[in-house]
Formats: sequence, C-alpha cells, structure tokens
Amino acid sequence: MTERKPPGMSFDDWIEQQIQAAQQRGEFDNLPGLGKPIPDIDEPYHEGRWLAQKLQRENIDTSAVLPTALALAKELNELPDRLRSLQTESQVRDVVQDFNARVLQAIRRPPAGPLLRVKPVDVDDAVDDWRADR
Repeated sequence: MTERKPPGMSFDDWIEQQIQAAQQRGEFDNLPGLGKPIPDIDEPYHEGRWLAQKLQRENIDTSAVLPTALALAKELNELPDRLRSLQTESQVRDVVQDFNARVLQAIRRPPAGPLLRVKPVDVDDAVDDWRADR
C-alpha cells in the first residue's frame, strides 16, 4: 500500500491512480492465469462454491462437513466395504456397534439438518455377511 488518500480526492480517483501506477511499474504483468479463461465463469453462483472447490482441490474428505444424517447415510453405504477389510469377527462387531450407537444417538436427539433416514444395522447379519465374503 502507498501513502494515505489525499484530502479532497475521491476514493474512485485515488484507487484508479493506484491501479495506473501499479500498471506502470509492471505489477500486473505475467500474473498466474494470464490469458486463460476464468474457471466456472459461466456456472451459476452459489455461496459455497469456493468451499467445494477448496475441498476438491485439496482432496479433503467431505464427511467432516456433512450434516449428521447425511454422514451416517454415507457411512452406512460404505460399511460393507469397511467390514470386508477387517480381520476378525470381534472387529466387525465393534465397528457395527459403534455405528449403531451413533445412529441411536441421532434418533434420540435429532440433529439439525435433513431427516435421519438410517436405522441401526443388525450386528449378527453384518457378521454373517462378513463371513460369507471371506
């Protein structure tokens, strides 16, 4: 930043003067993205776009920012794959019981956000499926 805006000069004129001075010094030359189209310029605007792009760019798991009901639904969808990777029946039971405890907590005290459409998983059925996959 440079010195303060002179008294009596409008902000528009002052800013324009600063931009022109920076252009003359070459501060806008060779900026990243020069000559490239602005990504998603034609997409409709939504407030969370920057966050979605940041999460995607940084390859961050979005489960942490999902509402509880959606996070549990996602976890239920991924549960069979997770159980297949476990080595013992007790590990399978522990994972399913942990999941069920969080589902029951969400049923007892519904969180803000979408309706919970997940119900507890039968532990014995999950163990039977795990055995069948081995």
